[in-house]
Amino acid sequence: MQIGVCYYPEQWPRTMWADDARRMAELGISHVRIAEFAWSRMEPRAGEYDWTWLDDAIETLAAQGLKIVLGTPTASPPKWLVERDPEMLPVRADGTRWNYGSRRHYDIASETYRKECIRITKAMAQRYGRHPAVVAWQTDNELGCHDTVPSYSPAAQRRFQAWLQQRHGSVESLNTAWGNVFWSMEYPAFESIGLPMLTPTDANPSHLLDFRRYMSDEVASFHREQADVLRRHAPGVDVLHNFMGFFTTFDHYRFAADKAIDVATWDSYPIARTEVIGLPEADKARYARTAHPDVSAFDHDRYRAIGGGRFWVMEQQAGPVNWAPWNPVPAPGMVRLWAYEAFAHGAELVSYFRWRQCPYAQEQMHSGLNLPNNELSPGGKEVARAAQEIAQSEVLRTLAAPVRAPVALVFDYETQWMFEIQRHGAGFDYQTLAFEYYRALREQGLDIDIVSRHADLSHYRLVVVPSLAVIDDAFVDQIERSDAQWVFGPRSGSRTADFAIPGTLPPGALQRVLPLQVLEVESLRPTLAPALSVGDVHGTALHWREHVRANPGAHVHAEFADGWAALLSHGRVHYVAAWLTHDLHRTVLSDAARAAGLTLQSLPEGLRLARRGGLTFAFNFGEARAIAPAPANAQFVLGEASLGTGDVCAWRDPQ
Repeated sequence: MQIGVCYYPEQWPRTMWADDARRMAELGISHVRIAEFAWSRMEPRAGEYDWTWLDDAIETLAAQGLKIVLGTPTASPPKWLVERDPEMLPVRADGTRWNYGSRRHYDIASETYRKECIRITKAMAQRYGRHPAVVAWQTDNELGCHDTVPSYSPAAQRRFQAWLQQRHGSVESLNTAWGNVFWSMEYPAFESIGLPMLTPTDANPSHLLDFRRYMSDEVASFHREQADVLRRHAPGVDVLHNFMGFFTTFDHYRFAADKAIDVATWDSYPIARTEVIGLPEADKARYARTAHPDVSAFDHDRYRAIGGGRFWVMEQQAGPVNWAPWNPVPAPGMVRLWAYEAFAHGAELVSYFRWRQCPYAQEQMHSGLNLPNNELSPGGKEVARAAQEIAQSEVLRTLAAPVRAPVALVFDYETQWMFEIQRHGAGFDYQTLAFEYYRALREQGLDIDIVSRHADLSHYRLVVVPSLAVIDDAFVDQIERSDAQWVFGPRSGSRTADFAIPGTLPPGALQRVLPLQVLEVESLRPTLAPALSVGDVHGTALHWREHVRANPGAHVHAEFADGWAALLSHGRVHYVAAWLTHDLHRTVLSDAARAAGLTLQSLPEGLRLARRGGLTFAFNFGEARAIAPAPANAQFVLGEASLGTGDVCAWRDPQ
C-alpha cells in the first residue's frame, strides 16, 4: 500500500520545489511521476537538450527519499517538431487534420514521428536510466485519448496495407475473408486497399474490423519501441503505461503480451466516469458524489489481469475534475475510500492527480492535493489521513497480494469492436452489458477476476461470459474440461473471426456443449419489452433479444410471454437469450453461483466488499448508513462495522 502523486516541476518556480518535496514526504507519499508532458523543456530546439532543470528536479525529490516514475514526453510533441514535419499530425475520419495547441497531436502511424520518439526516449534513458531514484518509466500518456486513434493518414494507409499482406498472405485470400464479391468490392492488389472512411454507406464490416485490429497493433508497437529502448538503458526498472477506464480503442491484452509492461497502471476518475458511461440516469443521480460503486472496481479487476497480477493507479481523482458533463465535489471521505478500494483489489500504488491545482491553461478546473495557493485541499487532507493510517498499521503496510477470485468474467476487446461496427440497435453496447453482469455479481458480495478469452479458466468455479462474438474450438475445449458453471449472454458465438455468421448458425462452436441455434435476432426499441419471469422475479428484455431453437438435450428454464426461450442450459452451461432487466440478470447469476457452491450475501444499497491478504474490506457508496457483514467476533484493522457515506472498514475473519 503505497501512495504517489503526479507532479509537474516545470510548471512551478524552482523556489517551490524543495518545499514541495518535503511536504510530499511528510504527507506519506512515496512515488512521484514527472516529465511526461515536458518535451519542449527537455529539447527547446531540435537537437539542443536542456537537462539542467530535470536533473535538479530529480535530485530535489530524491533528497527527500521519494521514488520517481519518469515519463517519456511523447504525448505532447513540441511546436518546432510539428513545424518541421506537419505530416505527423493525425487525420480524422472526415479527412481533416488535427491542429497543434493541446496534446496528443501526432499520428501514431507516422514513421518519422516514431523515430523522434525513439530518439528522445533514448536520450532520457541514457541520462537517467541508472539513476537510483528512478524506479519506473511510463511510456507516453493515455494512448488513444481524445479519439486520436485511429488515424486516417496516408502513413496509416501504407502501414495498414502492409499489415493486411502479412495477415492474409494474398489479396485473393483477403477478398474471400472479407466477402468482397458483395457489391463488387474485390481488390486487385493490397496497394489498392484504402482506409474504411468516407464511404457513401457502411464500409465492409470485415474491412472495419481488420482496421481496428491493425490500429490496436500499432498502439502496442508504438509502446514497445519505447519499452525496448528503456529496457536496454534502464535494466531492471519497471516499464509501464497508464491506461484509461472503460477504454476499448485497442486490445489491452495484446498490448501487454510478452511482458511488454511490468505493471499495468490506469487513471481512475470515478465520478466523471460515472457521468459518461451508459448508466441509467437514476444511477447517475444516486451516485453523483460517490461514483457508482462498481465503476472503479471494474477496471481495478480488469487491469489486475492485464498486468499479470500487478497494477497501480497512476492518476486517482482527488476532488472535482474538469472533463465530464458535470463535475461535482466528491462526498466527504470518498478520496480516502477510493484509495482503499484500489488497494483491496490488489493495487500496489495509488498515485493522485495532481500535487497542486494548476491556475492556468486547460486544467484549471481540475483539483489536486493542494489548492493553487498551496493550501492542502479537502482531498489532500483525506489522503494524508489514509497515509497515516497505513503507516501506523503493520497489517495494512504488509498486505499480501490478492488470490484468484472464485468467479471469472471474460471480457473481450474484439467483441466490443464487432458490436460497435454492427451495433444493430442503438441501445446495445457490449462493455455496458459486461458491466451490468459484473455489477450483478458484486452486489452479492462476490470477488471477480476479469480475464481474456485466452486465459486459463480451469481454476474458477463460475465463469461468466456476458458475450463473446467469436467462440473457437479451443475455448469450448476449456468448457469441456471444466467443472465450473458457465453463463453465456446474448450474441455469443454470433460471428467467425472473419466477421461472418457461422455456417451452423450462432452460437457456432458453442453448440458442442449447448445444443441450440439462434434463428433470428431483434434489437428492441424502448416500446418493445418482451416480458418474462424467472421464479418469482419479473422483468423484460431490453435492447436485444434472440429467437432461439432448443435442440435435443437443451433444457428451457424460462420463456418470454410470446413463447420464445429466454434461459436455456445443457449440464453446467447456461445461455441467456436477451439483455434482461437488472433484477433478472441478478437472479440468473445468483442461481448459477449457488450451483457452483458459492456463498452469496445480500448487501445494502451501495455497499461493496473486496478481499485481500486475509482481510475483508467494506465500502459504503450509498446515501444511508450501512452495516458491514462482519462476524460478531471479527478483528477490525480499519474502521468499524457501521459505515456512513464514504466510510470504509476492514476486518480479519476469526480463524
